[in-house]
Amino acid sequence: MQSRAQRVRRRLKKNANGRPRLSVYRSGKNISAQVIDDLNGVTLASASTLEKDLKKSKGSDKAAATAVGKLIAERATKAGVEDVVFDRGAYLFHGRVKALADAAREAGLKF
Repeated sequence: MQSRAQRVRRRLKKNANGRPRLSVYRSGKNISAQVIDDLNGVTLASASTLEKDLKKSKGSDKAAATAVGKLIAERATKAGVEDVVFDRGAYLFHGRVKALADAAREAGLKF
């Protein structure tokens, strides 16, 4: 699983052109996302189902992933980021990961 994540990140580094990376972490109970500036090693924005306002709903379904996607897009645009590269890590682009990506695109992030 780590080798798949490294393969994805290696390909993203070639195509990033200085854009920040939208990294997704998915567990059995929660999902989280971060916008990371790899050039400076800084996290610009983050969102998770573990936050107080999102913790009320179930964290392991597509609705929660959609809420996290909208929130990360809002926080990223507030931080001045519009263009990102999507880092799915070792996860397939399906289900909750796809729901998060689609919600972030609808809320204004470009990738």
